[in-house]
Amino acid sequence: MSHPQLAIVTGSDSGIGAATAALLAAEGYDVGLTFHHDDQGVLETVRAVEARGQRAFVEPYDAASPRAGDIVDRLAERLGGLGVVVNVAGTGHSDRVLDVSYERWRQVLATDLDGPFLVAQRAAQRLVDAGHGGRIVNVTSVHEHVPRYGAAAYCAAKAGLGGLTKVMALELAEYGITVNAVAPGEIATEMTGTEERDAYATERPGNPTGRPGHVHEVASVIGFLASPRAAYVTGSSYAVDGGLLLMAAHGHDLQSTEWRSV
Repeated sequence: MSHPQLAIVTGSDSGIGAATAALLAAEGYDVGLTFHHDDQGVLETVRAVEARGQRAFVEPYDAASPRAGDIVDRLAERLGGLGVVVNVAGTGHSDRVLDVSYERWRQVLATDLDGPFLVAQRAAQRLVDAGHGGRIVNVTSVHEHVPRYGAAAYCAAKAGLGGLTKVMALELAEYGITVNAVAPGEIATEMTGTEERDAYATERPGNPTGRPGHVHEVASVIGFLASPRAAYVTGSSYAVDGGLLLMAAHGHDLQSTEWRSV
């Protein structure tokens, strides 16, 4: 079952989302892009997509909105269909359980779990109706799998998104729709305070590879999962973390390691 080369990538104004949009364009996809505040950043992504000979369409998107799923309809109509959705947009926080406010808790959960759910659900409905299968990729975090001190809401949301990914994979397999997660560790982005160009030069002694990841290294895994090559892969979570989870498995402290992935 072959899905059309039409993709939506949320959070595509910078970082992993921008790199994913450019990679999908290089593989022949027209791409629907979203931004929250960075309208200039998303224009750079538009140029990257168009430089690869593909169409780009842009819509504003608030992942914390109860109507977050509407972005799928708006962009799918402009694309002329839908084959792939990649949930990248998200946020983080640094508040201990004893200190985090309910308002902050809800804001992180709404952005990192509710929004991706609404987008994935709406995408699934459209893909089922179209009858040609498709791909849904949710960007979680290594903290889908291991806890992080001072990040209760973030960890709860990412673990929840990982669980949702598995349930959707079970329920949608009969329609030829695969659903997978990509779980980045520390990636060199503005959100983690490291410039992309410094990914290979920045030292991280606590990571087996000794450095943070580059956004293109995450995008390449997303690109595989979005492709026909991954037709037999569903319900999986792929850590792109330079071996960080291996350190956690051996009891090393991850508290001092940068962790925000999107």
